[in-house]
Amino acid sequence: MEDSSSSRGAGDTTPSLDTMLVRGGLRRSEFGETSEAIFLTSGFVYESAAAADARFAGDEPGYVYSRYANPTLSVLEQRLAQVEGAEACHVTASGMAAVFTSLFCHLRAGDHVVASRALFGSCYVILDTILPRYGIETTFVDGPDLEAWEEAMRPNTRAVFLETPANPTLELVDIGAVAAIAHANGAKVFVDNVFATPLGQRPLELGADVVAYSATKHIDGQGRCLGGAVLADAEFCNEHFMPYYRHTGPALSPFNAWVLMKGLETLAVRLEREVASAQALAEMAENHPAARSVRYPFLPSHPQYELARRQMKNGGTLVALDLGTKEAAFAFMDALRIVDISNNLGDTRTLATHPMTTTHRAMSEEARRSMGIGDGLVRLSVGLEGRDDLLNDVARALDAARRVS
Repeated sequence: MEDSSSSRGAGDTTPSLDTMLVRGGLRRSEFGETSEAIFLTSGFVYESAAAADARFAGDEPGYVYSRYANPTLSVLEQRLAQVEGAEACHVTASGMAAVFTSLFCHLRAGDHVVASRALFGSCYVILDTILPRYGIETTFVDGPDLEAWEEAMRPNTRAVFLETPANPTLELVDIGAVAAIAHANGAKVFVDNVFATPLGQRPLELGADVVAYSATKHIDGQGRCLGGAVLADAEFCNEHFMPYYRHTGPALSPFNAWVLMKGLETLAVRLEREVASAQALAEMAENHPAARSVRYPFLPSHPQYELARRQMKNGGTLVALDLGTKEAAFAFMDALRIVDISNNLGDTRTLATHPMTTTHRAMSEEARRSMGIGDGLVRLSVGLEGRDDLLNDVARALDAARRVS
Protein backbone atom coordinates (compact mmCIF):
# COMPACT_ATOMS: atom_id res chain seq x y z
CA MET A 1 0.00 0.00 0.00
CA GLU A 2 1.13 3.53 -0.75
CA ASP A 3 1.25 6.09 2.07
CA SER A 4 -0.24 9.21 0.50
CA SER A 5 -1.12 11.11 3.66
CA SER A 6 1.41 13.83 2.89
CA SER A 7 2.19 13.24 -0.78
CA ARG A 8 0.18 16.10 -2.27
CA GLY A 9 -0.25 19.73 -1.43
CA ALA A 10 1.21 19.80 2.06
CA GLY A 11 4.77 20.74 1.11
CA ASP A 12 6.92 21.15 4.20
CA THR A 13 4.11 22.53 6.36
CA THR A 14 2.34 20.57 9.09
CA PRO A 15 -1.28 19.87 8.09
CA SER A 16 -3.99 21.43 10.22
CA LEU A 17 -6.08 19.36 12.59
CA ASP A 18 -9.04 19.57 10.21
CA THR A 19 -6.91 18.18 7.38
CA MET A 20 -5.54 15.35 9.53
CA LEU A 21 -9.09 14.29 10.43
CA VAL A 22 -9.66 13.61 6.73
CA ARG A 23 -6.23 12.58 5.47
CA GLY A 24 -4.12 11.49 8.42
CA GLY A 25 -2.48 8.09 7.89
CA LEU A 26 -4.10 7.70 4.47
CA ARG A 27 -2.76 4.74 2.48
CA ARG A 28 -4.06 3.66 -0.91
CA SER A 29 -3.80 0.26 -2.53
CA GLU A 30 -2.61 -0.28 -6.08
CA PHE A 31 -6.16 0.50 -7.25
CA GLY A 32 -5.94 4.17 -6.21
CA GLU A 33 -9.29 4.23 -4.42
CA THR A 34 -10.59 7.58 -3.12
CA SER A 35 -12.13 6.23 0.09
CA GLU A 36 -9.99 4.02 2.30
CA ALA A 37 -10.16 0.33 1.50
CA ILE A 38 -11.61 -2.17 3.96
CA PHE A 39 -9.34 -5.16 4.48
CA LEU A 40 -12.02 -7.51 5.73
CA THR A 41 -9.73 -10.45 6.40
CA SER A 42 -8.80 -12.42 9.47
CA GLY A 43 -5.45 -13.69 8.19
CA PHE A 44 -2.71 -13.12 5.64
CA VAL A 45 -0.62 -15.32 3.35
CA TYR A 46 3.14 -15.52 2.78
CA GLU A 47 5.24 -16.12 -0.30
CA SER A 48 7.14 -18.91 1.43
CA ALA A 49 7.55 -20.73 4.71
CA ALA A 50 10.71 -18.72 5.29
CA ALA A 51 8.75 -15.49 4.80
CA ALA A 52 6.21 -16.58 7.41
CA ASP A 53 9.05 -17.46 9.76
CA ALA A 54 10.65 -14.04 9.28
CA ARG A 55 7.41 -12.16 9.75
CA PHE A 56 6.50 -13.96 12.98
CA ALA A 57 10.05 -13.40 14.23
CA GLY A 58 9.69 -9.69 13.56
CA ASP A 59 12.51 -9.70 11.04
CA GLU A 60 10.21 -8.80 8.13
CA PRO A 61 7.48 -6.14 8.20
CA GLY A 62 3.90 -7.10 7.45
CA TYR A 63 0.68 -8.41 8.92
CA VAL A 64 0.13 -11.87 10.36
CA TYR A 65 -3.34 -11.88 11.92
CA SER A 66 -6.06 -9.26 12.31
CA ARG A 67 -6.25 -9.85 16.06
CA TYR A 68 -2.74 -8.37 16.17
CA ALA A 69 -2.97 -5.73 13.42
CA ASN A 70 -4.80 -5.04 10.18
CA PRO A 71 -4.20 -2.50 7.38
CA THR A 72 -7.58 -0.79 7.91
CA LEU A 73 -6.98 -0.54 11.66
CA SER A 74 -3.50 0.83 11.01
CA VAL A 75 -4.84 3.75 8.99
CA LEU A 76 -7.33 4.63 11.74
CA GLU A 77 -4.65 4.32 14.41
CA GLN A 78 -2.22 6.56 12.55
CA ARG A 79 -4.94 9.14 11.95
CA LEU A 80 -6.03 9.20 15.58
CA ALA A 81 -2.41 9.45 16.76
CA GLN A 82 -1.81 12.43 14.50
CA VAL A 83 -5.01 14.14 15.64
CA GLU A 84 -4.24 13.52 19.33
CA GLY A 85 -0.54 14.35 19.05
CA ALA A 86 0.42 10.90 20.35
CA GLU A 87 3.35 8.68 19.39
CA ALA A 88 1.16 5.61 19.13
CA CYS A 89 -2.45 4.46 19.07
CA HIS A 90 -4.26 1.14 19.22
CA VAL A 91 -7.96 0.73 18.60
CA THR A 92 -10.21 -1.67 20.47
CA ALA A 93 -13.63 -3.27 20.17
CA SER A 94 -15.27 -0.77 22.53
CA GLY A 95 -14.54 2.17 24.79
CA MET A 96 -14.63 -0.04 27.87
CA ALA A 97 -12.14 -2.41 26.22
CA ALA A 98 -9.86 0.60 25.79
CA VAL A 99 -10.20 1.64 29.45
CA PHE A 100 -9.80 -1.84 30.92
CA THR A 101 -6.98 -2.97 28.63
CA SER A 102 -4.94 0.19 29.12
CA LEU A 103 -5.16 -0.10 32.91
CA PHE A 104 -4.84 -3.86 33.26
CA CYS A 105 -1.80 -4.18 30.99
CA HIS A 106 0.02 -1.72 33.23
CA LEU A 107 -0.99 -2.92 36.69
CA ARG A 108 0.10 -5.91 38.79
CA ALA A 109 -1.11 -7.54 41.99
CA GLY A 110 -0.22 -5.32 44.93
CA ASP A 111 -0.49 -2.09 42.92
CA HIS A 112 -2.62 0.86 43.93
CA VAL A 113 -4.72 3.24 41.83
CA VAL A 114 -6.08 6.67 42.72
CA ALA A 115 -9.19 7.68 40.77
CA SER A 116 -11.65 10.53 40.68
CA ARG A 117 -14.94 9.53 42.24
CA ALA A 118 -17.14 10.91 39.45
CA LEU A 119 -16.89 8.26 36.72
CA PHE A 120 -18.97 6.43 34.16
CA GLY A 121 -20.66 3.46 35.84
CA SER A 122 -18.63 0.75 34.08
CA CYS A 123 -15.36 2.56 34.78
CA TYR A 124 -16.29 2.68 38.46
CA VAL A 125 -17.08 -1.06 38.46
CA ILE A 126 -13.70 -1.87 36.89
CA LEU A 127 -11.88 0.04 39.61
CA ASP A 128 -14.13 -0.80 42.55
CA THR A 129 -15.05 -4.43 41.82
CA ILE A 130 -12.99 -6.08 39.08
CA LEU A 131 -9.42 -4.93 39.74
CA PRO A 132 -9.58 -5.83 43.47
CA ARG A 133 -10.09 -9.48 42.41
CA TYR A 134 -6.53 -9.34 41.10
CA GLY A 135 -5.07 -7.66 44.17
CA ILE A 136 -5.23 -4.11 42.79
CA GLU A 137 -6.75 -1.56 45.16
CA THR A 138 -8.31 1.78 44.24
CA THR A 139 -8.76 4.88 46.38
CA PHE A 140 -11.48 7.25 45.15
CA VAL A 141 -11.14 10.98 45.72
CA ASP A 142 -13.12 14.10 44.90
CA GLY A 143 -11.65 15.07 41.55
CA PRO A 144 -11.41 18.84 42.12
CA ASP A 145 -9.69 18.40 45.52
CA LEU A 146 -5.95 18.46 44.79
CA GLU A 147 -5.07 17.87 48.45
CA ALA A 148 -7.13 14.66 48.34
CA TRP A 149 -5.10 13.45 45.34
CA GLU A 150 -1.88 14.22 47.19
CA GLU A 151 -2.98 12.48 50.38
CA ALA A 152 -4.20 9.37 48.54
CA MET A 153 -0.81 8.65 46.96
CA ARG A 154 1.11 5.65 48.29
CA PRO A 155 4.51 4.14 47.52
CA ASN A 156 2.74 1.46 45.44
CA THR A 157 0.51 3.88 43.49
CA ARG A 158 1.21 3.11 39.84
CA ALA A 159 -1.73 4.82 38.14
CA VAL A 160 -4.23 7.61 38.51
CA PHE A 161 -7.43 7.51 36.50
CA LEU A 162 -9.84 10.34 35.79
CA GLU A 163 -12.62 11.57 33.53
CA THR A 164 -12.90 15.25 32.82
CA PRO A 165 -15.56 16.39 32.21
CA ALA A 166 -16.97 13.53 34.25
CA ASN A 167 -19.92 11.37 33.27
CA PRO A 168 -22.64 12.47 33.97
CA THR A 169 -22.11 15.41 36.36
CA LEU A 170 -19.65 17.35 34.16
CA GLU A 171 -17.32 17.80 37.12
CA LEU A 172 -13.81 18.81 36.03
CA VAL A 173 -10.36 17.70 37.16
CA ASP A 174 -7.24 19.81 36.71
CA ILE A 175 -5.24 17.42 34.51
CA GLY A 176 -1.96 19.32 34.76
CA ALA A 177 -2.06 19.60 38.55
CA VAL A 178 -3.00 15.94 39.07
CA ALA A 179 -0.34 14.87 36.57
CA ALA A 180 2.31 16.75 38.55
CA ILE A 181 1.22 14.99 41.75
CA ALA A 182 1.14 11.58 40.07
CA HIS A 183 4.50 11.93 38.34
CA ALA A 184 6.16 13.09 41.54
CA ASN A 185 5.04 9.77 43.01
CA GLY A 186 6.06 7.66 40.00
CA ALA A 187 2.51 7.00 38.76
CA LYS A 188 1.15 7.21 35.22
CA VAL A 189 -1.89 9.36 34.42
CA PHE A 190 -4.81 7.77 32.53
CA VAL A 191 -7.50 10.12 31.19
CA ASP A 192 -10.86 9.16 29.71
CA ASN A 193 -11.34 12.08 27.31
CA VAL A 194 -14.58 10.94 25.69
CA PHE A 195 -16.74 13.90 26.74
CA ALA A 196 -14.28 16.55 25.56
CA THR A 197 -13.07 14.75 22.38
CA PRO A 198 -9.57 15.34 20.97
CA LEU A 199 -10.81 18.62 19.49
CA GLY A 200 -11.99 20.00 22.83
CA GLN A 201 -9.19 18.94 25.16
CA ARG A 202 -5.60 17.71 24.78
CA PRO A 203 -4.73 15.59 27.84
CA LEU A 204 -1.27 14.57 26.59
CA GLU A 205 -0.29 18.22 26.23
CA LEU A 206 -1.50 18.82 29.79
CA GLY A 207 0.63 16.04 31.27
CA ALA A 208 -1.39 12.83 30.86
CA ASP A 209 0.43 9.64 29.87
CA VAL A 210 -2.42 7.56 28.42
CA VAL A 211 -5.68 8.74 26.84
CA ALA A 212 -8.68 6.47 26.25
CA TYR A 213 -11.74 7.03 24.08
CA SER A 214 -15.01 5.38 23.42
CA ALA A 215 -14.92 5.97 19.67
CA THR A 216 -18.55 4.85 19.70
CA LYS A 217 -19.38 8.38 20.82
CA HIS A 218 -18.36 11.52 18.93
CA ILE A 219 -15.75 9.86 16.70
CA ASP A 220 -18.39 7.70 15.04
CA GLY A 221 -21.00 10.18 16.18
CA GLN A 222 -23.87 8.62 14.31
CA GLY A 223 -24.89 5.66 16.46
CA ARG A 224 -23.61 3.02 14.05
CA CYS A 225 -20.91 0.95 15.72
CA LEU A 226 -18.77 0.32 18.77
CA GLY A 227 -15.09 1.13 19.05
CA GLY A 228 -12.41 2.40 21.39
CA ALA A 229 -8.91 3.84 21.25
CA VAL A 230 -5.84 4.03 23.49
CA LEU A 231 -3.18 6.66 22.82
CA ALA A 232 0.19 6.93 24.55
CA ASP A 233 3.91 7.03 23.91
CA ALA A 234 5.56 4.26 21.92
CA GLU A 235 7.21 2.72 24.99
CA PHE A 236 3.91 2.19 26.81
CA CYS A 237 2.23 0.77 23.73
CA ASN A 238 5.10 -1.55 22.77
CA GLU A 239 6.15 -2.72 26.22
CA HIS A 240 2.82 -2.92 28.03
CA PHE A 241 -0.19 -2.60 25.76
CA MET A 242 0.66 -4.74 22.72
CA PRO A 243 1.68 -7.95 24.53
CA TYR A 244 -1.62 -7.91 26.41
CA TYR A 245 -3.63 -6.84 23.33
CA ARG A 246 -2.20 -9.56 21.08
CA HIS A 247 -3.05 -12.40 23.43
CA THR A 248 -6.37 -11.32 24.95
CA GLY A 249 -8.13 -10.22 21.77
CA PRO A 250 -9.90 -6.86 22.31
CA ALA A 251 -9.23 -5.89 18.68
CA LEU A 252 -11.60 -3.74 16.64
CA SER A 253 -13.15 -5.20 13.49
CA PRO A 254 -11.88 -3.80 10.16
CA PHE A 255 -15.40 -2.79 9.15
CA ASN A 256 -15.94 -0.81 12.34
CA ALA A 257 -12.52 0.80 11.88
CA TRP A 258 -13.59 1.95 8.43
CA VAL A 259 -16.86 3.38 9.78
CA LEU A 260 -14.94 5.27 12.46
CA MET A 261 -12.63 6.73 9.80
CA LYS A 262 -15.69 8.06 8.01
CA GLY A 263 -16.87 9.57 11.28
CA LEU A 264 -13.54 11.34 11.81
CA GLU A 265 -13.91 13.08 8.46
CA THR A 266 -16.89 15.07 9.73
CA LEU A 267 -15.98 15.34 13.42
CA ALA A 268 -14.89 18.98 13.32
CA VAL A 269 -17.96 20.27 11.49
CA ARG A 270 -20.34 18.20 13.64
CA LEU A 271 -18.78 19.36 16.88
CA GLU A 272 -18.85 23.01 15.89
CA ARG A 273 -22.63 22.95 15.52
CA GLU A 274 -23.30 20.61 18.44
CA VAL A 275 -21.18 22.66 20.86
CA ALA A 276 -22.91 25.90 19.85
CA SER A 277 -26.33 24.30 20.37
CA ALA A 278 -25.27 22.84 23.73
CA GLN A 279 -24.15 26.26 24.94
CA ALA A 280 -27.46 27.82 23.86
CA LEU A 281 -29.48 25.02 25.45
CA ALA A 282 -27.57 25.29 28.74
CA GLU A 283 -28.11 29.05 28.86
CA MET A 284 -31.83 28.66 28.22
CA ALA A 285 -32.27 25.87 30.77
CA GLU A 286 -30.38 27.79 33.44
CA ASN A 287 -33.05 30.47 33.33
CA HIS A 288 -35.99 28.05 33.54
CA PRO A 289 -37.60 27.66 36.98
CA ALA A 290 -37.82 23.86 36.65
CA ALA A 291 -34.03 23.48 36.67
CA ARG A 292 -32.56 23.51 40.16
CA SER A 293 -29.12 23.64 38.59
CA VAL A 294 -27.53 23.34 35.17
CA ARG A 295 -23.98 22.08 34.61
CA TYR A 296 -22.11 23.03 31.46
CA PRO A 297 -18.36 23.74 31.54
CA PHE A 298 -18.58 27.03 29.67
CA LEU A 299 -21.42 28.46 31.77
CA PRO A 300 -20.01 31.07 34.17
CA SER A 301 -22.09 29.41 36.90
CA HIS A 302 -20.12 26.15 36.60
CA PRO A 303 -18.08 25.85 39.81
CA GLN A 304 -14.93 25.18 37.77
CA TYR A 305 -15.61 27.63 34.97
CA GLU A 306 -12.10 29.15 35.10
CA LEU A 307 -10.50 25.70 34.87
CA ALA A 308 -12.77 24.85 31.95
CA ARG A 309 -11.72 27.97 30.06
CA ARG A 310 -8.07 27.20 30.74
CA GLN A 311 -8.11 23.48 30.04
CA MET A 312 -10.77 23.04 27.35
CA LYS A 313 -11.13 24.53 23.90
CA ASN A 314 -14.94 24.48 24.09
CA GLY A 315 -17.68 23.45 26.51
CA GLY A 316 -18.49 20.18 24.78
CA THR A 317 -21.82 18.69 23.72
CA LEU A 318 -23.13 17.46 27.12
CA VAL A 319 -25.43 19.34 29.49
CA ALA A 320 -26.51 18.11 32.95
CA LEU A 321 -29.83 19.24 34.43
CA ASP A 322 -30.90 18.72 38.04
CA LEU A 323 -34.69 18.70 38.09
CA GLY A 324 -34.93 17.78 41.76
CA THR A 325 -36.90 14.52 41.75
CA LYS A 326 -37.18 11.32 39.76
CA GLU A 327 -40.81 12.22 38.98
CA ALA A 328 -39.76 15.57 37.51
CA ALA A 329 -36.95 13.94 35.53
CA PHE A 330 -39.29 11.33 34.07
CA ALA A 331 -41.93 13.96 33.29
CA PHE A 332 -39.27 15.99 31.47
CA MET A 333 -38.05 13.03 29.42
CA ASP A 334 -41.54 11.77 28.56
CA ALA A 335 -42.53 15.24 27.34
CA LEU A 336 -39.72 15.41 24.80
CA ARG A 337 -40.88 15.11 21.20
CA ILE A 338 -37.68 15.64 19.23
CA VAL A 339 -35.05 14.53 21.72
CA ASP A 340 -34.80 10.75 22.12
CA ILE A 341 -34.46 8.86 25.40
CA SER A 342 -31.27 6.80 25.19
CA ASN A 343 -28.27 5.82 27.28
CA ASN A 344 -25.84 6.75 24.49
CA LEU A 345 -24.14 10.09 23.84
CA GLY A 346 -22.10 11.90 21.21
CA ASP A 347 -24.68 11.22 18.49
CA THR A 348 -26.00 13.42 15.69
CA ARG A 349 -29.36 13.02 17.43
CA THR A 350 -29.95 14.79 20.75
CA LEU A 351 -30.36 12.20 23.50
CA ALA A 352 -31.65 12.37 27.07
CA THR A 353 -30.47 9.98 29.80
CA HIS A 354 -31.53 9.41 33.42
CA PRO A 355 -28.20 8.12 34.81
CA MET A 356 -29.55 6.83 38.12
CA THR A 357 -31.77 4.26 36.41
CA THR A 358 -29.58 3.49 33.37
CA THR A 359 -25.86 4.15 32.94
CA HIS A 360 -25.07 4.24 36.68
CA ARG A 361 -27.72 1.78 37.84
CA ALA A 362 -25.21 -0.96 38.78
CA MET A 363 -23.60 1.30 41.36
CA SER A 364 -24.75 1.49 44.96
CA GLU A 365 -26.92 4.41 45.98
CA GLU A 366 -24.13 5.58 48.27
CA ALA A 367 -21.65 5.62 45.39
CA ARG A 368 -24.07 7.49 43.14
CA ARG A 369 -24.76 10.09 45.81
CA SER A 370 -21.05 10.57 46.40
CA MET A 371 -20.70 11.41 42.69
CA GLY A 372 -23.57 13.88 42.78
CA ILE A 373 -25.94 11.67 40.82
CA GLY A 374 -29.36 12.40 42.29
CA ASP A 375 -32.87 11.28 41.44
CA GLY A 376 -33.52 14.36 39.33
CA LEU A 377 -30.32 14.40 37.26
CA VAL A 378 -30.80 14.26 33.48
CA ARG A 379 -27.90 14.21 31.02
CA LEU A 380 -28.47 15.73 27.59
CA SER A 381 -26.17 14.92 24.66
CA VAL A 382 -26.79 17.61 22.06
CA GLY A 383 -26.92 16.71 18.38
CA LEU A 384 -27.39 18.35 15.00
CA GLU A 385 -31.09 19.18 14.96
CA GLY A 386 -32.21 22.75 14.32
CA ARG A 387 -31.26 24.85 17.34
CA ASP A 388 -34.66 26.51 17.70
CA ASP A 389 -36.38 23.12 17.46
CA LEU A 390 -34.19 21.79 20.27
CA LEU A 391 -34.68 24.84 22.47
CA ASN A 392 -38.45 24.69 22.06
CA ASP A 393 -38.56 20.95 22.73
CA VAL A 394 -36.46 21.18 25.89
CA ALA A 395 -38.31 24.26 27.14
CA ARG A 396 -41.64 22.48 26.70
CA ALA A 397 -40.30 19.44 28.58
CA LEU A 398 -39.01 21.69 31.37
CA ASP A 399 -42.52 23.13 31.68
CA ALA A 400 -43.81 19.57 32.14
CA ALA A 401 -41.18 18.88 34.81
CA ARG A 402 -42.17 22.02 36.68
CA ARG A 403 -45.77 20.92 36.88
CA VAL A 404 -44.86 17.79 38.88
CA SER A 405 -42.08 19.22 41.02
